[in-house]
Amino acid sequence: MIAWHFTEMPYPHLPPLETISSVRVSLPNRMFDPQIGAALYNRYLDEFMLADELGLNIMLNEHHQTASCIDVAAPLSAAILARQTKKARICILGNPVANRGEPVRIAEEMAMIDCISEGRLDVGFVRGVANEILPGNTNPALTSERLWEGIDLVIAAWTHHDGTFSFEGRFWHKRAINIWPRTYQQPHPPVWVTGSRDVENARRVASRGFTFATFLQPADAVRTIFDAYRESYVDNGVPGCGGLAYMPLLYTADSEEEAMAGAHELLWYNRAAGKSEPQYRDPPGYSPVELKAQAMRGAAGGAGAVRALSPEQLMEQGVLVAGTPDTVVAQLRRFYDFVGPFDHLLMMGQSGFLMHEQVERSLELFAKEVYPQIREWPGLAA
Repeated sequence: MIAWHFTEMPYPHLPPLETISSVRVSLPNRMFDPQIGAALYNRYLDEFMLADELGLNIMLNEHHQTASCIDVAAPLSAAILARQTKKARICILGNPVANRGEPVRIAEEMAMIDCISEGRLDVGFVRGVANEILPGNTNPALTSERLWEGIDLVIAAWTHHDGTFSFEGRFWHKRAINIWPRTYQQPHPPVWVTGSRDVENARRVASRGFTFATFLQPADAVRTIFDAYRESYVDNGVPGCGGLAYMPLLYTADSEEEAMAGAHELLWYNRAAGKSEPQYRDPPGYSPVELKAQAMRGAAGGAGAVRALSPEQLMEQGVLVAGTPDTVVAQLRRFYDFVGPFDHLLMMGQSGFLMHEQVERSLELFAKEVYPQIREWPGLAA
């Protein structure tokens, strides 16, 4: 089990959430105080550097036009941390190539970061969330196809070394591709792809030997999608798989009372990230037809249903993990045994008004008392 520290770098200094209609897309940026934002950016980078010192890895993502995530350019954060950290692997989850990406530029940026870090980069790709379809002016029905064509183009750019080549796809037509620099890792850095409830996407990720990651999903949904990955991995005879990754909200404290107080702050993410106006949430064609049908029958769950759960229900489902070190180990073990072996624990360990001292203590307790107990749990890739 490999552990990664993560925060979406939120900007929580907002009016009460019940007084605003949306945190995403349309929230006026006059509410962003640059001095507060500067302090937050530097604080979040310091916490990533602490994770490195403690022997944890680092996960980054990006979102756009939202106060729930002011890391709007994960390659910039990754480049800073590639230079400032020493040991941690740095995973970008991910490059939104489907929605607002230029694949050749992504290939160049990732190669440069891989070289700066001396081969500590994992490169993830995402479709982009539904709320970003309108700002990106993208056809929601084509994001999956754009994702996979973009991945193919990036990998082609990484692996061609004998001068220029051309790429002819449905969405991109490129001439004379010949990126400098090459990636430090050969043939290229590990590739990750994310997904939530899309079983077919999980199978496709497995068939390519990439790592599949899913976030903040209830245990039943995670087991279904992880099983689909495992079955496809075996059916396709892939000689090696990237493995499986899961992200819960996770907080470790010295007492159960402190843990629940920290968990309450983490749950700011659930309240804020789901705060958007209905026209942005699920544009036509974005979700697979099967999932839309399940939702109409009330069977799909999904982000909205998860956000409606109480903290106790979230803990029961493995979406929220909180407690003393031994309690955290027990909760993780119950989830691990239920969903089956997975390789990467992506910990959202900061959100909302969870203060730096609280995050620091949680990271220290996890690294020193939890991680030694779970590190040897076998994963799928092993």
